[in-house]
Amino acid sequence: MLGAVEKAVAVVDDSETLSENVFRRIQSAIVKGEIAPGSKISEPELARTYGISRGPLREAIHRLEGQRLVVRVPHVGARVVALSHAELIELYEIRESLEGMACRLAAERMTQAEIDELRGVLDTHERDAAFQAGIGYYQQEGDFDFHYRIIQGSGNRTLSQMLCGELYQLVRMYRIQYSTTPNRPRQAFAEHHRILDAIADRDGELAELLMRRHIGASRRNIERHFQAAPSPTEVNNESQQQYSRPAFPRCGRQ
Repeated sequence: MLGAVEKAVAVVDDSETLSENVFRRIQSAIVKGEIAPGSKISEPELARTYGISRGPLREAIHRLEGQRLVVRVPHVGARVVALSHAELIELYEIRESLEGMACRLAAERMTQAEIDELRGVLDTHERDAAFQAGIGYYQQEGDFDFHYRIIQGSGNRTLSQMLCGELYQLVRMYRIQYSTTPNRPRQAFAEHHRILDAIADRDGELAELLMRRHIGASRRNIERHFQAAPSPTEVNNESQQQYSRPAFPRCGRQ
């Protein structure tokens, strides 16, 4: 695990704290799959690797818990999240509904300049070497992320907090994992262009429908993957159960 963490790229500002630095590096390694789902997070080992005290490290791990990338199990410790098939489908059902709404609002509220910038984002995606080779889709975060820009363009702060805050890195983790499915990168790119055209035409109803179909296609891709070959999260399920908790808390539970 540590080798993967050490390889994670970290561009660190001079003002960035040790905790922020470690948080960004571990976050990147988890999201990119360099630290596998279900892996144990060893505080002593990580503290030695980064040459920091437990305080900043625990702060970083606590933040990763807030992003649902790390779960802490009593008497076991912290581990990288490993969603079950059912939990992953729940996550995509949430995305399908909320990102569809965000897309409709974006069609109504994005400025022409923002729409032009979004088209530029897709131009960047098309030039990406992995995409050109047909082996993956461009997976940078924030302003270079097509979905992120649409959610921000919705102008709804609550939606942005949910989809670009609490759930964002967890969603990215699984988007990256399944983006290399054969033919899916090209299909996703074409779907993105159709969504953008609907937004540019100010057709909120069509934009919402296309986004829901787009995420639904990704969900079905995941379902086919699980049918063809169970993921590591479902192999030896009984031994895995002790390391997981519901990704989305049930009503009435704290």
